[in-house]
Amino acid sequence: MSKKQKKVLVRIIVSAALLMILHFIPVTGWVRFLLYMVPYLVIGYDILKKAGKGILNRQVFDENFLMAVATVGAICLGDYVEGTAVMLFYQIGELFQSYAVGKSRRNISQLMDIRPDYANIEVDGTLQQVDPDEVEVGTVIVVQPGEKVPIDGVVVDGASTLNTSALTGESIPREVQNGDEVISGCINLTGLLKIQTTKEFGESTVSKILDLVENASSRKSRSEDFIAKFARVYTPAVCYSALALAVLPPLVRMLGLGLAPAWGDWIYRALTFLVISCPCALVISIPLSFFAGIGGASKAGVLVKGSNYLETLSQTGYVVFDKTGTLTQGVFEVVGIHHAAMEERKLLEYAALAESASSHPISKSLQKAYGKELDRSRVTEVQEISGHGVLAKVDGISVAAGNDKLMARLGIAAVPCHQVGTVIHLAVDGAYAGHILIADVVKPTAKAAMEALRGAGVEKTVMLTGDVRTVAQQVAEELGVDQVFSELLPGDKVAKVEEMLQQKPAKKKLAFVGDGINDAPVLSRADIGIAMGAMGSDAAIEAADVVLMDDDPMKIAKAIRISRKCLRIVYENIAFALGIKGLCLILGALGIANMWLAIFADVGVMILAVLNAIRALFVKRL
Repeated sequence: MSKKQKKVLVRIIVSAALLMILHFIPVTGWVRFLLYMVPYLVIGYDILKKAGKGILNRQVFDENFLMAVATVGAICLGDYVEGTAVMLFYQIGELFQSYAVGKSRRNISQLMDIRPDYANIEVDGTLQQVDPDEVEVGTVIVVQPGEKVPIDGVVVDGASTLNTSALTGESIPREVQNGDEVISGCINLTGLLKIQTTKEFGESTVSKILDLVENASSRKSRSEDFIAKFARVYTPAVCYSALALAVLPPLVRMLGLGLAPAWGDWIYRALTFLVISCPCALVISIPLSFFAGIGGASKAGVLVKGSNYLETLSQTGYVVFDKTGTLTQGVFEVVGIHHAAMEERKLLEYAALAESASSHPISKSLQKAYGKELDRSRVTEVQEISGHGVLAKVDGISVAAGNDKLMARLGIAAVPCHQVGTVIHLAVDGAYAGHILIADVVKPTAKAAMEALRGAGVEKTVMLTGDVRTVAQQVAEELGVDQVFSELLPGDKVAKVEEMLQQKPAKKKLAFVGDGINDAPVLSRADIGIAMGAMGSDAAIEAADVVLMDDDPMKIAKAIRISRKCLRIVYENIAFALGIKGLCLILGALGIANMWLAIFADVGVMILAVLNAIRALFVKRL
């Protein structure tokens, strides 16, 4: 609890104690008035002060003005207990609301407490702490156990485990060693790491995340905009309605019906009307619901850039995917060795050695699959034939590794592969020795992600890719994607999304999920753009509305469920607050409701709405 909140709590306790004591003191007249003014001013002086400032600044119609008029009016009518009680319970409600909002903000702040305070640089054998902003790209920084990784980079020395939960929501630590990329904001758990920075601090993951979270509240949803506009119209309307309720019925009774005007009764009804009408529950709980929803999503490793995107996400009916790097790992791996005329391990060795001089991704895949240090001295007479493959001698034996064209060129009959992927045929000493299949590996959770999306109410999943039709079709069938379009250029992807946007129902939103720089135009064009944050390009992350911090497509369905829970809470609060207030306003106007019911309609409804709003923060079981 803050110092200000503690001060308000003391005032509440003092005022409540004085009110209880005065209840048992039999005094009347001016003495009674003066005694009751003490607890009233103890609890309400700041509200009266704010109301006065609002009048001076010509910003009259707010909840402070409503409370001031209602309570001062009740005291003028001689209802000292009710007037003080209204102010007392209003302050209790405000304190509770302040504490609840503060707690949710602290939860999110703790969640996002990933901003590094310093970076370690080794100078003359000693570590020096410097401002991360001062570290240039290419600098080697030292991260000790227990410290945060301050800047994105590559491990050049050491091995350790990293806690990535604040970034990805993943509780299992990640193992890293030489050559592995690491992102800022992770906590080093075990070993000492030396990391060569690849980005400036301002461009690092941690800075971008914090910027996204800090600016999320500026992008308001339609619900928030509606409530803000509603409050601006609603508050003056109820003030004038209360004035009419206080003045018109007595005048009608006196002038039209010849009855006693009963000014006191109707003014009391008007004051009750004012207390009931205070829009605190809506004005506070709706933004808090979205704030908690964004915080809950962040906790799950999903960054939503604004409450407007959270609202759009809840209406998602179509999800369109890029393939490479989104549904697949984006890295080529050896997935099979077929028709081998020798031991498979030996065939892979020949292929890795023959391709050892090449920097092509396929060559790197072969070397990775072999898994041992390559002795390049064993390889001679290397000849790379563009578009065909490689000819070389390994231990003096002729080795040819390449595609169908290379085999045809050498006059060697190649055996076609029965599976889809990139096929590397090998000929050893002039004879066909088998082939190695290399393919982009599907992400482990991709198939489950499609099922989860259907469970979340998504009507259709689509895959767009620049890959060949056979590969695209195989991946789509494996994952259970409803529709696939292959051999597309970046411009073709935009055109396809445009086409789907025109065909879909207006109430259903289309989400596009991608990771590459070529996906940025499509991410911007879709109703909601979702980018892979861990390995995705900066352009894709900038263009997207939602960022998945661990590149897990399973998080898409979770993000949709979080958004729908948040919107459900928002609508619950709107319906509950307006329903209760509407009923109580009618009862107040009819003289059935008194000040105590008015207090519930104002403070009670606000507390219940705030409690309901905080539920959006809890998303673990979604």
